[in-house]
Amino acid sequence: MKKFIMAIICAAFFALPAAAQGINDKADNIIGEYLTDRGGSKSKVRITKNADGTYDAQVFWVENPMGKDGKKRKDVKNPDKSLRNVDIDQVVIVKSLKYDAEDKKWGGAKIYDPTKGLRVNATAEFETADKLKLRGTILGVGVTLYWTRIK
Repeated sequence: MKKFIMAIICAAFFALPAAAQGINDKADNIIGEYLTDRGGSKSKVRITKNADGTYDAQVFWVENPMGKDGKKRKDVKNPDKSLRNVDIDQVVIVKSLKYDAEDKKWGGAKIYDPTKGLRVNATAEFETADKLKLRGTILGVGVTLYWTRIK
């Protein structure tokens, strides 16, 4: 009987890391590069994983990076004045997104809209394997965006 109980304990002990890995695999599915199109303005965003297990999204390409003055556009509407000199094609738009295994979606972060200079609550979930649905809300009012995986 003792051997049987020990076998069950050992099986449970070794199964836990495997189960946790399954959660991480699903959470990590968000990692990649996406094409976004907001009102005809196209950009590409890269989602990466942080050491703490959260995810960030950073713009790495915009369709029209140059301003009317011929210089690269900056993030001039950023509420954080120290970030207003960041090139528009290097803006971090989501920081510390967390995966919720129960809901099978990411949340607990803010998404930043550089066209308006606003940070709003963000959730993300896959609508299809390559279509990420992002929802930004503030005071119950929200906007839904779709990002298409390109890599």
